[in-house]
Amino acid sequence: MRLRRKVKDEFNIETIGSEQMDKWIQECIRIYQGAPSWVSEKDHIDTVCFAKAICSETARLATMGIGIHLDGSARAKWLQEQIDRIYFQLRNWVEYGCAYGTVIMKPNGDAIQLYKYGEFEITHCTDGNIDGVVFHNCQKVDDKWHTRLEYHRFVGKSYVITNKCYVGSSPDDTRAAIDIKQTPWAGLLEEAWIQNVEAPLFGVLRMPHANNIDVDSPFGLPVFSEAIQELRDLDIAYSRNAKEIVDSKRIVFADDALISQDGTKVIKGALAAQKKAATLDLPDMVRMVQGDGTEIFYQEVNPQLNTDTRLKGINALLSQIGYKVGFSNGYFVFNEASGIQTATGVEAEQQRTIQFVKDVRDKLENCLNGLIYALNTFADLYGLSPRGTYEVVYDFGDITYDREHDRARWWQYVTSGKVPAWMFFVKFEGMSEDEAKAMIAEAAPKQPSLFGGEE
Repeated sequence: MRLRRKVKDEFNIETIGSEQMDKWIQECIRIYQGAPSWVSEKDHIDTVCFAKAICSETARLATMGIGIHLDGSARAKWLQEQIDRIYFQLRNWVEYGCAYGTVIMKPNGDAIQLYKYGEFEITHCTDGNIDGVVFHNCQKVDDKWHTRLEYHRFVGKSYVITNKCYVGSSPDDTRAAIDIKQTPWAGLLEEAWIQNVEAPLFGVLRMPHANNIDVDSPFGLPVFSEAIQELRDLDIAYSRNAKEIVDSKRIVFADDALISQDGTKVIKGALAAQKKAATLDLPDMVRMVQGDGTEIFYQEVNPQLNTDTRLKGINALLSQIGYKVGFSNGYFVFNEASGIQTATGVEAEQQRTIQFVKDVRDKLENCLNGLIYALNTFADLYGLSPRGTYEVVYDFGDITYDREHDRARWWQYVTSGKVPAWMFFVKFEGMSEDEAKAMIAEAAPKQPSLFGGEE
């Protein structure tokens, strides 16, 4: 809210945001971070942080085997180098996109930065596409914080970027304005008017779910947004089962006469029994009691667990959560083989999962296209590399891939004579082409010569 007010004061614009959307996304962020509102020490309700597992699994599938290849010129080579620098961060960034609903990737000087909810304010949209944003950048130098508000928007046919900088004692301290040349971003322009720009100079990763919290909001929803109630129920069900296990400890109530040492006088009275118990090294499951009658008292308590019944309820919740997120029924299950294990039957059983992952991949590809376009434009603006054309090719791994199934199929190709055997050994045994061919030649049967040797 402080950033929103500062943006309004500095640039005299209204941002696109609502209190309703702010509260919802902040609640989802707390759930993702393992601090939902329903956690209660008094009621013994903890969290398994399953929202984090959902986001992590979605990001894993969406980025599985991802390849981003740029070709065509020296500019394409430079762009490839920039993308390669963030390649191993993409999975984490996609996970944050799943958790926050919307994240933005943008060139930021000599690096590419990810902006999460609260680190940018949306100022304009065209046909549902975000094309006006103020970014909040912070960097600490010595004991001072430098803050930069970076305003991107279209003005007529020009694309305008305005930077306003401040220095203070905290990231939120924007009272003292400062020239950009006296900040860590001294190489950037205070204001740039760029011509012939067809798209915003940033990439937006927005989750495919429609926003039913604020239908007019340009923000996407976290992938687990529709399953908040079920996530709460899952935490309660898990906590009840865990508490039952803790409380299921076997207890033995034994008369103090049974526990007395040989030659020790039996002392009557509850207080005396407590003092005796304190002096004896008893197992923690044994409770010494004072019998009332003439008979010696002994009783064991073995609580019965309802784990099987509770697991059925937990699995039902997991299946419902997975379905609401976009996964196929049964993708998330305890104590059972779940998820995509082999390609057999996947078309029928996991089609919903495949389509959901495809939707997320499409959103990621669109975001990366915007990021690469921005990098190319900034390269022209600041002369970062020679001008040239580029072509982007995306390659995603098959989430239904089964290596053993693929291995068996390729061996059939070899035995049927459709492919040479050396190709099989290169693909599945890690050999080079020369090594595979030499091994096959060595193993081939030799023809005897006229004098009994081998040819």
